[in-house]
Amino acid sequence: MQGEANETYTNMVHGVVKLTKYMADGRQQIVSLKFAPSLVGKCAHRESAVSALTATEAQVCSFPRDVLEMIASKSPAVETRMHQQALMELDQAREWMLALGRKNAQEKLATFLVMVARSNSRNSQMRQQFQLPLNRTEIADFLGLTIETVSRQLTRLRQSNVISLRDSRHVTINDSRALELMSDHSLAQTLSH
Repeated sequence: MQGEANETYTNMVHGVVKLTKYMADGRQQIVSLKFAPSLVGKCAHRESAVSALTATEAQVCSFPRDVLEMIASKSPAVETRMHQQALMELDQAREWMLALGRKNAQEKLATFLVMVARSNSRNSQMRQQFQLPLNRTEIADFLGLTIETVSRQLTRLRQSNVISLRDSRHVTINDSRALELMSDHSLAQTLSH
């Protein structure tokens, strides 16, 4: 939890964890989603800056921070892997800053759906069917939108046959190319000219 001693690392074996930041006045923001396989708990400080809560059913393996740091110091391969994951997460954070700061509601939701569809994929291919790890309120929080806007955008994607919704969480991607184009408006504009 945010503010607690960060004494363990947790390896995500299965599932999704949401990292949430709480403000002094009670407001909160989901700042990241961690999809398996991923390591949660690594940070420069001994006190956790965020709270980690499971967003879906999850299987995790936790171990003391000092143990992993000792293993990493003796194994260049482990240290390199941890460093690569940290750099990848930095790149993802920069992309997410762009999504939140510059993309419109449709682009934000499309980016989120592409991110979830590509999670757990070793070759960056999108899964055609998946369960959303967040409910609509949480998606709105994560994207900086209202729940009404998220619902409207999901309806538009469904009506244009880009996606199908079996229920509030089960998504089928009918047109992955269209969804990818919506997630990257600049690419869509380039391709349309």
